[in-house]
Amino acid sequence: VFALSGFLRVATGFDIGLSTKCVVIPKEMDMCHKIGYSEMRLPNLMGHTSMAEVILKSTSWQHLAHTDCHPHVRTFLCSLFAPVCLDTFIHPCRSMCVAVRKSCAPVLACHGHPWPDSLDCNRFPADEDMCLASLTKEYKYLHKVLPKPACQACPAVEEFFTHKRVLEVFCDNNFAVKVKLSKKRTVFGDQEYNIECQVEFTTQGSLLPYETQSMIQQWLLINENCTQRMTPTHRPMVYLLVGNIEEGIILVNQVYRWQRRDSQLTLATQKWRYHKCL
Repeated sequence: VFALSGFLRVATGFDIGLSTKCVVIPKEMDMCHKIGYSEMRLPNLMGHTSMAEVILKSTSWQHLAHTDCHPHVRTFLCSLFAPVCLDTFIHPCRSMCVAVRKSCAPVLACHGHPWPDSLDCNRFPADEDMCLASLTKEYKYLHKVLPKPACQACPAVEEFFTHKRVLEVFCDNNFAVKVKLSKKRTVFGDQEYNIECQVEFTTQGSLLPYETQSMIQQWLLINENCTQRMTPTHRPMVYLLVGNIEEGIILVNQVYRWQRRDSQLTLATQKWRYHKCL
């Protein structure tokens, strides 16, 4: 079954004509892999006429797609940069654009970019036309709605502390995640981060460890300025991120550098199991 069929609002589309061709979605566009189809129309809905141009222009959006700032961010972006090979072009509906913009514009703003004019939601068709419609209500019904990472000022990285102080911090927060970070350069010269997370403990009863792990990965992608500070070299670095989840928002409040022989952090995480907060 075509994966995007559930998004389609039935009505008449418009004829593409003979000027477009079907091509395989290139490996460089990993945000548009595993979305239900493997071939795209060229030129695309952004007016890009060559595959080199598509790859170049879509690269800056891959980072936003990886933050998962909205459940349909990939569907929205790929419908424009890598439209599916059907007899007609299928635009995203205006409602999908508005929903994605509402969730993802703050992430762009966190990186110092406004929502671009090229993605002005008024240029997309109303929902009664044939277009990709947002399934937010159904998504919320079928999926657990997880807290969202906030764009925030970076906490200072602490390198000198006692295990007693760390235990006090643990008591004031509700998650702690051990993170191994390393960075690599892409073929375009951009930086990508390899993020490995290990949930040391959590008092957030309703969240599963892999959910906390996923949310911290999102936090690191959204707050990329903080991630850059934590990876000054290409050598892997290990940190303990401690924070709170309040009213559906994730905030990291403390960052500890986990040195190889750091007995204080190891001691704190061992003692936490039996520790009683005041």
